[in-house]
Amino acid sequence: MSKGGASIPDEEWERFLREAEAGGRGAPEEPSARARMVAQRLQEESGPPEGWRTYTLARRRKGRGWAALGLAAAVAVVVVAVGPWGIGSWFDGGDGASATPLAAESERPTGAPAQEAADRPPTLDEPFRGSPAARWSDGTAGIHLPEPRATGWMSRGEVADALAKTRDFLAASSLDPAVLRGERPAEAIGLINPHQSDVRGFLKKALRAPDRENDPLLLFSRFRSSDVRPAGDVVKTRGRVTFREGERGAVQVSTDITYVYPVVRAEGDSDEVARTIVRREVVVSWDDPAKIVIEPGTFSLVSYKVDTTNGGCDTYTGYLTPAFRAEHTAAEARDGAEVDPYDRSTSMEERMREGDDEGCGTATRS
Repeated sequence: MSKGGASIPDEEWERFLREAEAGGRGAPEEPSARARMVAQRLQEESGPPEGWRTYTLARRRKGRGWAALGLAAAVAVVVVAVGPWGIGSWFDGGDGASATPLAAESERPTGAPAQEAADRPPTLDEPFRGSPAARWSDGTAGIHLPEPRATGWMSRGEVADALAKTRDFLAASSLDPAVLRGERPAEAIGLINPHQSDVRGFLKKALRAPDRENDPLLLFSRFRSSDVRPAGDVVKTRGRVTFREGERGAVQVSTDITYVYPVVRAEGDSDEVARTIVRREVVVSWDDPAKIVIEPGTFSLVSYKVDTTNGGCDTYTGYLTPAFRAEHTAAEARDGAEVDPYDRSTSMEERMREGDDEGCGTATRS
């Protein structure tokens, strides 16, 4: 039997039909992203609308969610690629800094990290110098996973696997060297729940002709390799992953991670280091295939938000576009609020409620 252009094995449908006739569980439902968006808007009418917005100098804040029939929905990404920048250039290794790494972030911090000395700018040898990220962990080491437990339709072991694969998604979308140099995340797209046609359509438009409504930076960190190259061998990360039982026994996994990318100009011999800071909150749902039409090994996208510092403001090229000192001028618009990109003591939703709907403002540090 075919639903929405994708097929479900005959034996699965036979089992569902037998159970339905016997008064058991019904056939799995095909997720509807459009219905989910309508349902979410109705649920959020009492509060400020969650829309597309920009925030702080060379900073962008956006959010999008899918929700319907009380179900959670989803996107998955797992990419491993080696290329001219190499795995080490963006993923593993160290920056040579001697600062003692912070313990993993197992819960939301109570305040912003201390301000570092302003007279210590980053260098090629120490690209994170002068920022809290100097004490953050490298790559996936900075992404804290909780202890798994049996939840919803999953056993403890299955939850552990779901958490690990969710972290793989974070690495693939925000740390993978091929994606970071702007290559198409083909393997990631192949792992999206094929029954979420709206999500597939969004990604197709975003990667082919990005614009305000369809921006791949919502889910992927991408730079033009012709514009910048990595400064050092590390992307610093800090954040955590949590989970709970979602609708219909699904395991809903929430992620909140900040990534710090140090870069230098690709052309010339400049040694000036600029840092782009990206915070993403992505929520995914590991759905029960007995209740939701979903392919094995994929998960559904519930929602995602991105908050970017020094990655471009009101520019929708599909790439992060960091500015260097000479490109920061007094003429730049700064009509948004001042925000500390390293402050993880509040959620992005709380920040969005406190800020303006639109506008570029000032990041207090980068």
